[in-house]
Amino acid sequence: MDTKSIVLKTLKDSAEPLKGGNIAEKSGIEKKEVDKLLKVLIKENLIHSPKRCYYSAK
Repeated sequence: MDTKSIVLKTLKDSAEPLKGGNIAEKSGIEKKEVDKLLKVLIKENLIHSPKRCYYSAK
């Protein structure tokens, strides 16, 4: 499983929106890498940000 899929799965498994640091902690991926992947996932319309700095899967 690639890192993008891991981040997406982490968000799907969460009941509430997560911050980048929480995603990094739960997925075991470096926060810098998570931040890059979040931007990609938003552009691909797979996740959204319900409030600033929080993310959840669509």
